Amino acid sequence: MASFNSTGVDEDQVLVEEKRSVRLLTLNRTKQLNALSFQMVSRLLELFVSYDTDPSVKLVVVKGKGRAFCAGGDVSAVVHDLKRGDWRKGAYFFQKEFILNYLMATFSKPQVSLLNGIVMGGGAGVSMHGRFRVATEKSVFAMPETALGLFPDVGASYYLSRLPGFFGEYVGLTGARLDGAEMLACGLATHFVVSEKLTDLEEALCREDTSPPCNISEIIDKFTQRPILKEQSAYHRLDVIDKCFSRRTVEDILAALEEEALKKKDNWVTSTIQALKKASPTSLKISLRSIREGRLQGIGQCLIREYRMVCHVLRGEVSKDFVEGCRAILLDKDHNPKWEPSNLGLVTDAMVEKYFSRIEDEDWEDLKLPARSNLPASAISKL
Repeated sequence: MASFNSTGVDEDQVLVEEKRSVRLLTLNRTKQLNALSFQMVSRLLELFVSYDTDPSVKLVVVKGKGRAFCAGGDVSAVVHDLKRGDWRKGAYFFQKEFILNYLMATFSKPQVSLLNGIVMGGGAGVSMHGRFRVATEKSVFAMPETALGLFPDVGASYYLSRLPGFFGEYVGLTGARLDGAEMLACGLATHFVVSEKLTDLEEALCREDTSPPCNISEIIDKFTQRPILKEQSAYHRLDVIDKCFSRRTVEDILAALEEEALKKKDNWVTSTIQALKKASPTSLKISLRSIREGRLQGIGQCLIREYRMVCHVLRGEVSKDFVEGCRAILLDKDHNPKWEPSNLGLVTDAMVEKYFSRIEDEDWEDLKLPARSNLPASAISKL
């Protein structure tokens, strides 16, 4: 893999501590809720490439400074480039981000992610692919991309499609927020530790032998609590979610939810319908197909397909909803995006198909993932 050199500024955005055989990486853009900049992605990629072959490194711990683990990718910079007519710069950001996601998914060493706070979009990409994912009472997980005119990327079509039943379709299409207890229940988190014990957990991981991954699990288990799902948790609605989100099309999903709403007054059903109707129609359709295809694909195939999709989104040939969504939600913050096409019926199968095809540009290439060898069983199973 090519080397990626960092500057001092880049290194400040990712703080590195070395404690015996453990490397502690802290995402450090607190004002931006640790949103991933190009520099952060480059630095993380450089570090993971180095650690992968360094025999002195046995464990990598990733955490965020402040009240967020990571609120996502810094897409405002990508949109700025798009407005200047430069989609390739954004494509390069996603290319490096997806390679980082792949390296994390196939990493030869265990990764522990301490998800204390906001975990959204790109933040999920730098944590969900790791072996151990520790949620707390402060965790807030979401994949809000359909509200931005994008789709759940960073390998989300792999891990969302593997959640129980059709919970992944629900989370991916609606952008629903999950707390730490829900993350543990559905499998997005492997452990739940109250936030006040995280410092002790870190110290234990650095102090004790973490060579076999089973030792790491045992160490975390000592600090783990079993949280109680809130009464209004969506995870209690798995029967309805499976009934509705198993439908073949987004239109069918909406119709099934509206049928449920007619049976009895239900705030959860109403809010779910509203979330879908507020999202980009194009994003909903490509997201559903992406998650469905992800069920039958390995992590590499998912990322290669998602890279094609994101390049089509950036080029804006079918729809410019990504620029409009970022304007409405992140920049102007009027929360009133004008989607085009404006409704599901106007998004044809041919338009959806376009997002899954190669880019018609002789200078464009599919995502090239690094060759991997001598992988642990946990990584091989993802391929």
